[in-house]
Amino acid sequence: MTLPRCGFTALFWLCACGDASPETDTGRDARADASTDASSEDATGDASDAARIDASGVDAQEVDAGPPLPPPGPRYVGRVDDSDPSAVRFGWPGTGVIVRFRGTAVRARLRDAGGFLTVVVDGEVAPRLALSGGTQTYALASGLTDGEHTVELYKRTEGFVGTCVLEAIEVDGELLGVPVPARSMEVVGDSITCGYGNEGADATCPFTADTENHYLTYAAIAARDVDAELSTIAWSGKGVVANYGDDTFEPMPTLYDRLIPTQAGDYSFERHADVVLINLGTNDFSTDGDPSAEEFTSAYVTFLAHIRERHPSALILGTIAPLLGGDDYARGFSYVEAAVATRVAAGDTLVRAVDLRVPSMGFGCDYHPSIATHQAMGELLSEVLSSELGW
Repeated sequence: MTLPRCGFTALFWLCACGDASPETDTGRDARADASTDASSEDATGDASDAARIDASGVDAQEVDAGPPLPPPGPRYVGRVDDSDPSAVRFGWPGTGVIVRFRGTAVRARLRDAGGFLTVVVDGEVAPRLALSGGTQTYALASGLTDGEHTVELYKRTEGFVGTCVLEAIEVDGELLGVPVPARSMEVVGDSITCGYGNEGADATCPFTADTENHYLTYAAIAARDVDAELSTIAWSGKGVVANYGDDTFEPMPTLYDRLIPTQAGDYSFERHADVVLINLGTNDFSTDGDPSAEEFTSAYVTFLAHIRERHPSALILGTIAPLLGGDDYARGFSYVEAAVATRVAAGDTLVRAVDLRVPSMGFGCDYHPSIATHQAMGELLSEVLSSELGW
């Protein structure tokens, strides 16, 4: 499914560039139009090859007859701000764009301070894309057989690392529509859900954007396993009441509605998730000064009610996993269970508390879950989704 993207019409200049050779990491004018793109890249096609396509399906070319398909054009994943079609912004981890086309190559013109993106070509993960700062045109796939291909691009890092801006998608060939998944999933969390340090060598390394990979987190793994599109709302260090180190500035419930995590401005909930998983509480109970039962449970009940307003028919799951242990876990999870029981008693029967803890299989940076631990947790979450929803 495509979650709503801000309620605006998105326009892209999408170039059918004939036999043009794709370029990699080449600086581009951020305001170039389709004809400028073609000439600056030494394309053999001229400006007349460019097709202007909008999200409503307006296109110079006919869509093939048959079952209804989405109009030709990219499809965004997660909370994406496309209010300016020449500068589409991605902030939350795992947000991205999917392009389906018939041809041999695809490029993206991106502006970023220097983050990392996951590239998936026809279902196979390609080497990560390291952004070099400023506005550059990057080859996402080239030298493909002349046929139908799907290329996916996802933000690996979380919001405070920086916002990625997509200025243009270019294909050597014909752009096609991207099928919409029937299932949708949202996850709300902290550093665990972001993928903090999951590619780190061991527990002694500090945080760097280089070792954070949302694509290999438990939620992303589970979503792919059950064929659901995932939207991730997560920020390292955030809690329900108290953030890491007993900081109380902007815990996650205050940020939940944001379109871009680091900026004020709400997301439009025009399309609703089938399931929402909340994995918060680790930071509330990770240091001294833990919230009381009343403080945590009351805030959690309020947050559950707010998510219910945003997703009226979703199954809502609450968990704290997998880092807390001992008394901290027992106390925190009992508070989650109490909040869930309060909502059920109020008539909301589509709320559950679930235990997603798995044995540790090594650590990433700062004692965060390793990729192996994320994999095991993702498999467990898939089982829960299968049991609860028949997925």
